[in-house]
Amino acid sequence: MELLVDNRKTYVYTGTRPLQAGKRCWLFVHGAGMDHSVWILQSRYFAFHGDNVLAVDLPGHGRSEGEPLASIEELADWLARLLDAAEIQQAVVVGHSMGSLAAVEFAARQPERALGLALVGTGFPMAVAEPLLDAAKANDHAAIDMIMGWGMSPQSHLGGNQAPGLWLHGEGEKLLEQAGPGVIHTDLSACNAYQGGLDSAAAIRCPVCLVIGEQDMMTPRRATEKLAGVIKAPQQRRRLQGCGHMTPLERPNELLDELIEFGRSLD
Repeated sequence: MELLVDNRKTYVYTGTRPLQAGKRCWLFVHGAGMDHSVWILQSRYFAFHGDNVLAVDLPGHGRSEGEPLASIEELADWLARLLDAAEIQQAVVVGHSMGSLAAVEFAARQPERALGLALVGTGFPMAVAEPLLDAAKANDHAAIDMIMGWGMSPQSHLGGNQAPGLWLHGEGEKLLEQAGPGVIHTDLSACNAYQGGLDSAAAIRCPVCLVIGEQDMMTPRRATEKLAGVIKAPQQRRRLQGCGHMTPLERPNELLDELIEFGRSLD
């Protein structure tokens, strides 16, 4: 469906189910250069099991109009306006990578609106290597090559897609290739420049679930532990063996299982 946010068309995938008043809502926020499609499995599950779902294309991504937002703080405020446009007061926010930082900032700024946070492939700081930033700024395909090279575990580079016949590396590469000029650079720069992660994480009041790829090289364990260490709210940590940074692509079924369990803990 399309919503009007800041007078621009914004696409949200609802799992093919209409939004219903009074139902719990899951807000799925994708990572840098990606779109709502990384959440198809998880969003359809919750939509078909009685919850509302908003799997969003952030501004300038996928089917949404506008320019990509330049900071994590702007993304967090935009998520609040998205919920306003959908006439939804509260949501469980699920964010991957850049989306996880936006979720942290959203929960700190809008504590009454966050029912829970599921942070996937997260950490602080979310530093981005200069060669990657430079390649993304030049719209050089080398940026996509680096993201996919570092973003997936060695096991995933060899195969093992849970959808038979599909190549994991190629799937992620094609998704990133759909991003418009400058989108990946804007997203990566927002992650790299974000300074408020620890203060915002410490301000979170709602329950938190961290889903961690044991072989994540883009948000390594020390960065995840640093962020998790300041969260005072109840938290769960789930580690996925043989998984890198691209959890929604690499381990969609296991990620769904963890979200189902997290949802039950919020009931």
